[in-house]
Amino acid sequence: MRLLLVEDDNHVAAALIAVLGRHGFEVRHARSGEEALAALRTDTFGVVLLDLGLPDVDGFEVCGRIRRLSGTPVIMVTARADVRSRIHGLNLGADDYVVKPYDMGELLARIHAVSRRTATDGTEAESGAGAGSGEAGAPRETVLRAGPVTVDLPGRQVTVAGEPVALTRKEFDLLALLAQRPGVVYRREQIISDVWQTSWEGTGRTLEVHIASLRAKLRRPELVETVRGVGYRLALPAA
Repeated sequence: MRLLLVEDDNHVAAALIAVLGRHGFEVRHARSGEEALAALRTDTFGVVLLDLGLPDVDGFEVCGRIRRLSGTPVIMVTARADVRSRIHGLNLGADDYVVKPYDMGELLARIHAVSRRTATDGTEAESGAGAGSGEAGAPRETVLRAGPVTVDLPGRQVTVAGEPVALTRKEFDLLALLAQRPGVVYRREQIISDVWQTSWEGTGRTLEVHIASLRAKLRRPELVETVRGVGYRLALPAA
């Protein structure tokens, strides 16, 4: 897999490139936001590793411009650990958010997770299969409805009470999973396995951030209900 590493610190970049190379990745290094955007206009990458503290353009702005330019998965890799920054990054279209200093095994797991999910999305689009497809050849619902929420799976579009809601890839996948069986509690481990395709325990924090972001975007936080100690469910409206 080819990666685009956007990092202005040459020492940090050199160390990371060496480790990624040993794990079979081909890495192109961009030292600024503009250099990264130029690379994306002329080349194809499996994942972008994006630092936020860049010398020319703030990493959040770079992420937004990447999203307008391509659907390449973006993992923000930054020292900004506050929840507000995490949510802002995910709202801009980042697929994941890793805080420095990080464990290298964690970063590798997240790279593989977002790349697998992207590959799965592409396969589903070509084959007509997707979340809740069931057995091969079996008919499936392409539009899921739960109270005011409508999830169009082929179009990857969501509306709440008829109003469109813009979600990131992971937020859509998370909502689509919950919408398959409204009112049913999905365990945290199951959500992480289905949406992130990993069993790595540290992904739980990422799940919490995505849940918070999803609630904010739906503008109906009560729709995504926390079942303490178990997981989450898409709440059914009271009769």
